Amino acid sequence: MRILLFIGFLLIYIMTMLGNSFLICTVILSPPLHTAMYYFLCNLSFIDLFYSSTSVPKVLFDVFSKQRRISVTGCLTQVYFGLIVGSTECVLLAVMAYDRYIAICFPLYYTVIMSWRTCKYITIIMWSGNIIINVVPPILKPYVFCRGNQVNHFACEILVLLELMCGDISFYKLTIFIGSLFVLFFPFVFIVLSYICIIISVLKINSADGRSKAFSTCASHLTVVCMLYGTIFILYGSCMTTYTGQGKKYSSNIKYISIIYGVVTPVLNPFIYSLRNNEVKTAFRKILTRYSASRSL
Repeated sequence: MRILLFIGFLLIYIMTMLGNSFLICTVILSPPLHTAMYYFLCNLSFIDLFYSSTSVPKVLFDVFSKQRRISVTGCLTQVYFGLIVGSTECVLLAVMAYDRYIAICFPLYYTVIMSWRTCKYITIIMWSGNIIINVVPPILKPYVFCRGNQVNHFACEILVLLELMCGDISFYKLTIFIGSLFVLFFPFVFIVLSYICIIISVLKINSADGRSKAFSTCASHLTVVCMLYGTIFILYGSCMTTYTGQGKKYSSNIKYISIIYGVVTPVLNPFIYSLRNNEVKTAFRKILTRYSASRSL
């Protein structure tokens, strides 16, 4: 079983690294892909690379380790980086929905509205905002653990660590709830409203080919949204509405559900966007053609 787990996680991690790196390099090396849509797609690939690297390498080490230990500093580092990167990905998906909304509903103004300056400002606000939301509360009230030192999970996650904290944990529950509003609920509502406007606009297109092309540009994004938000809402929604702060009934569910958005989603994202996107496939073929031509010379 250990060998199978190691091989499985190792293959997934290698595919995550290769797939997301392939997507980033393809966009960078292809001038036709230097648009806002692919700029944010590169951000998503970078997030998946970083997010997967916060937990999977430690899992690979622990599979054959007799003493699966992690320091308190290492555990909290996993928590902070996991929260920052995970929440940033949720907000990024909302930004990508807005990008598709502008591209389909206001195509003539797309390059003006989604300029490079706008993209850079959005990126700065997105990352700095999520860092503040996830780092400031623990600084105001540092975590104190006294209910044991065993984490029933393959990585350190805030919902599991709540079970090990001393005293009243209502402050942490409140900060998680408020943070979830800003990085889960509001972005999800924004995505839904954006796609309602997109659908209304697409249905007004007279050409069947035009409608098909418009929907195809959104299919990949919707697939990723359903995968990520579906699992996170199941996990955080159920835990935050019924968690008592005393029991440990959620630990086994957390570690299985979190595999989907922490391990599976990062490896599927590049394949979803590349295999379903003709522009990416065309750009990759041109890169291979240029490389072959340069080799022949």
